Amino acid sequence: MLRDITIGQYYPVDSALHRLDPRTKLFGTLVFIISLFIADNPVCYAAAAAFLCMAVLLSNVPVRFIVRGLKSILILLLISVGFNLFLTPGETVFQFWILKVTKEGLRIAGMMAIRLIFLVVGSSIMTLTTTPNQLTDGMEKGLGFLNRVHVPVHEISMMMSIALRFIPILVEETDKIMKAQMARGADFENGNMIQRVRSMVPLLVPLFVSAFRRATDLAMAMEARCYRGGEGRTKMKPLHYAGRDRAAYLILFCYLAGVIAARILL
Repeated sequence: MLRDITIGQYYPVDSALHRLDPRTKLFGTLVFIISLFIADNPVCYAAAAAFLCMAVLLSNVPVRFIVRGLKSILILLLISVGFNLFLTPGETVFQFWILKVTKEGLRIAGMMAIRLIFLVVGSSIMTLTTTPNQLTDGMEKGLGFLNRVHVPVHEISMMMSIALRFIPILVEETDKIMKAQMARGADFENGNMIQRVRSMVPLLVPLFVSAFRRATDLAMAMEARCYRGGEGRTKMKPLHYAGRDRAAYLILFCYLAGVIAARILL
């Protein structure tokens, strides 16, 4: 399960998405997320599915690797679908004891499941095709106008980049701790849900200790390199838009306009 987390990981291949400016990919992810919350009918979701399939094909990342990340949200997906399925009032389709499934509940649960899956896959594609350094530069450059109102854009971008960088590191560290405790007789796979959750508690202390140690090492390394924030800093590889980025922006605006039109007309 831990190895199935794909958000925050980078997949190094050569593709059209990898070559895009990080600001374009950040804006594209934002547009895709907005379109998912705008969508309210099958045509909108079909357009989102087509857009997502195109992004997956252009990324050259194996589909199996991307889909594997959905295993990590399976419990959240089941809880979300279950609450919407059984707690939404409306026209009853069938009823078992106190559990009642309604027509509106089926519709909302299906939309919620599709929306959550698309959100995870879309976000994973962005991180799989963009390095943490590129994400930091893209956020800092794209949100640079907020510096005029004294928003610490560089510091916020740096924190988000470090957080994304730590996801695969902490996953790997958790996997090592689990294997070490299993070698000493710990059981993480047998028993009911409550027992399995309780067996994960001993992982928290060594995991937090490891996380704080890595954070301290990172802070000391940044201080040793005289890091003092973003003011006056220059870039070794400054960002520049290319023709493919302008074409990507045009596709994004057309896609968003199509989803809005489908919502209004249908």
